[in-house]
Amino acid sequence: MAGPRTTILLSIPFMIIGYLLSGAPYNMVTLPPQNVWADGPMKLIATPQFQTKKTDLFTAGATHMALLHNSILRGYNSIFNQASLVLEQDKTDFIGYSLAWHKFVKSHHDDEEQTLFTKIEELLKDDKVFEETHKEHEAFLAGLAEFEKYLTGLKTPADFSGEELLKIMKGFQAPFESHFHSEISTIAKLADHPNTPKEGTPEQAAASLTFKTWGKSTVTKAGVMDVVPFFLLNLDRTVEDGMWSNWPPMPAPIKWGLINIAGSWHSGWWKFASCNAAGQPRELWAFQAAALKAEREANLKP
Repeated sequence: MAGPRTTILLSIPFMIIGYLLSGAPYNMVTLPPQNVWADGPMKLIATPQFQTKKTDLFTAGATHMALLHNSILRGYNSIFNQASLVLEQDKTDFIGYSLAWHKFVKSHHDDEEQTLFTKIEELLKDDKVFEETHKEHEAFLAGLAEFEKYLTGLKTPADFSGEELLKIMKGFQAPFESHFHSEISTIAKLADHPNTPKEGTPEQAAASLTFKTWGKSTVTKAGVMDVVPFFLLNLDRTVEDGMWSNWPPMPAPIKWGLINIAGSWHSGWWKFASCNAAGQPRELWAFQAAALKAEREANLKP
């Protein structure tokens, strides 16, 4: 029979897990959006598959890229729309959330340049297909670096200024938005490239596997504890008639764990996310917090 000391030792892991899960995203208050949400100022992307109903290699590839891009765009919009409203006690978490977005974007850009684009160029035997895309990347990288420099250079969270961050974001918003849309069109048009593998061939199957493998790894290798929860909590599963409610495809327990167990590590950050753990749009936290503060102040008045 286990003694008291053994019982206490055995209970410690469960106590730690319980503590972490107490702040997990599935516990977040979810209210439907009543104010400005994360569908602007940057416009979201309609997926090529939803628009055309085509399922060829590059239409599918462009569609999955659009879904990933939309998570990044909602992330940008959620930061932009909440920056000037963040309360003093929430500044540390908002800075962490914003830096997770930066890490997501930078890792995504680097992985495209170093891996995906090269593989597609080799497949099509054409090193010119992403010429314009490379130029588009260069157009917003300086602004993205300034975004990170400002946030990491703050002496204390109290020094954070929403207006200053907005000024930086507006500086690269136009080329960023333009690129994130045009890249989808660029990839979708590759379906008509003369060297695109024909449907049903071994070459097409191999190319499809390349896309899927890259898609599975690009977010997870960026950061399981920060980028993955950011991605999944800005992924609206209700869009396009619920066509993407189970995207990305993975067993439900694994998806739950990535959102709620991995997400519990930086649990305070995710209150600023645009969607809840089920992928449903939620009222942005800064608006909720501002309303609660106003209500408390009103109740204190004689």
